[in-house]
Amino acid sequence: MNRVPIAEHTSPLDARQAEQLNQLIDTLSPTQVTWISGYLSGINAALSEGQVAAPAVTAPAAQNEARLTILFGSQTGNAEGIAEQLRDQAMARGFSASVVDMDDYKPKDLKKESNVVVIVSTHGEGDPPDNAEALHEFIYGKKAPSLEGVNFAVLALGDSSYEHFCKTGQDFDEQLEKLGAYRVTPRVDCDVDYDDDAEAFIATTLDKLDAERQDDAHPNVAHMPAAAAPASAASEAWSRKRPFQAELLTNTVLNGRGSAKEVHHIELSTEDSGLVWEPGDSIGVVASNAPAVVDELIGALALDGDEIVTGVDGEIALRDALTRQYEITTLTRPFVEKYAQLAESEELDALLAEDNREAFAQFIDGRHIVDLVERFPAEGLNGSDLVRILRKLPPRLYSIASSHSADPDEVHLTVAAVRYDSHGRHREGVASVHLADRVGDEGEVSIYVDRNKNFRLPEDNDRPIIMIGPGTGVAPFRAFMQEREEREAAGRNWLFFGAQHFLSDFYYQTDWLRWRDSGLLSRIDVAFSRDQAEKIYVQQRLREQGRELWAWLQDGANIYVCGDADAMAHDVHEALIDIISEHGGLDAAEAADHLKQLQKDKRYQRDVY
Repeated sequence: MNRVPIAEHTSPLDARQAEQLNQLIDTLSPTQVTWISGYLSGINAALSEGQVAAPAVTAPAAQNEARLTILFGSQTGNAEGIAEQLRDQAMARGFSASVVDMDDYKPKDLKKESNVVVIVSTHGEGDPPDNAEALHEFIYGKKAPSLEGVNFAVLALGDSSYEHFCKTGQDFDEQLEKLGAYRVTPRVDCDVDYDDDAEAFIATTLDKLDAERQDDAHPNVAHMPAAAAPASAASEAWSRKRPFQAELLTNTVLNGRGSAKEVHHIELSTEDSGLVWEPGDSIGVVASNAPAVVDELIGALALDGDEIVTGVDGEIALRDALTRQYEITTLTRPFVEKYAQLAESEELDALLAEDNREAFAQFIDGRHIVDLVERFPAEGLNGSDLVRILRKLPPRLYSIASSHSADPDEVHLTVAAVRYDSHGRHREGVASVHLADRVGDEGEVSIYVDRNKNFRLPEDNDRPIIMIGPGTGVAPFRAFMQEREEREAAGRNWLFFGAQHFLSDFYYQTDWLRWRDSGLLSRIDVAFSRDQAEKIYVQQRLREQGRELWAWLQDGANIYVCGDADAMAHDVHEALIDIISEHGGLDAAEAADHLKQLQKDKRYQRDVY
């Protein structure tokens, strides 16, 4: 940000303090500056009245103070991050605000709340994320209470390329109102580029809640923010809006000759970045669209790539905007609806009819934006029209495959390059092929750490762990094993891995065998689906080892699942229920409840996508 640096001779700060403050301020967003300004003003007011500033914990609520409970639910850390931003800004306005994981919240307390904000993502086929399941089920159940007198607002997170966009947020929004709660502001549905919408939601919601309490006495004492989880200040400075430029060190194809897959082991330098991560976190890759794809879309629309348009950050050439700023491949319903207004096609309008959703889903399957504009031309469309209806290019997340404790100067990724042919065109994944092909030796990749507090190793190093990760889902478990090795953890480790062929697709085989030989990896069970006439998958290996797996669970083992959400995660979940039922002597419903309790106790964690 533009400002005059703080100098030692013009302030009461010593040289070291001035330098630290200058470095911090340069990393702050306008929202963060506003919050810190209010926070320091509160401290100054308290000191002026002869009060001693409290330590960095939430202050007790004053008698007339407005309480705000922020409930978050998501598979990753996005909802929690927004919840923390809302809490900080709410406290700067004098609210007694707290952030609570839905999994840790007592549903019956809803009726006791004054103000509730729900921030929740949608998972799979419109399902709530794991940590939101219990609360979601409660508000639809017979025991759900009347919520008259409770103010609420909902921020829904989702991806408009999926049919059930923001479904869980819509559920919470509709059901809380049915239970009698008062909606202070309309629900906001956020796409993958959620930052601006989330910031606007926070501001609007707090303005509305402020208006609701205008007749109440405002507390005079500043409210101290809750203590944050320890993290490197430099690490937090890098974000999706301000990524770190990491040098590409290694790009190796993990598959052997004859494989139908193309999986790359990527090593990036994080030296001098201050980036810190934990096993279970992901790296967000801010990629760019392939030049050939950009040129193809510009040509299909007969546009001028040098046309100046208003992009994300101001005026920019159309070609540059389409390369770096906008999603130009994936077809989403919101985009098609906006484009239909420009194309004026009866056929396209019919395809978008509410009772024609199945046909619409079939049409967009395997097609990109260029296919749509060729099939349904929009006469007179210019570059500015196009960028107005495109969504921002979202970062892609990849599970980190290395431990920061083992090597803080490198981060490793396991990336499946997406390439396929569909509807007469060759298609490629944006970020995966960017990493696989376009970065080049010693090139740079724009990255940041995306935290996932719902996928963590146990703090108890003696606790056994069971890791289920077919394909590239094995990536975080390589980080888990490196971390357990660094900690000299005594707990047993068991890996289930699956792929197509033993000879060509056994990712990180050398690492697993080394850890097995050293005794760190207690067991490894593999399923190579195409090496025999009958296909075998990891869920079958789980069932085969059901008795032993149940014994590990009885010994306190944690279960971790990473990989495909559409089929694998569901099949593994069902296999675990069957194992618990058979070897635990429970019926199916009791076994499902047992697995839910493991999930609530953080002993069953999933990172599925």
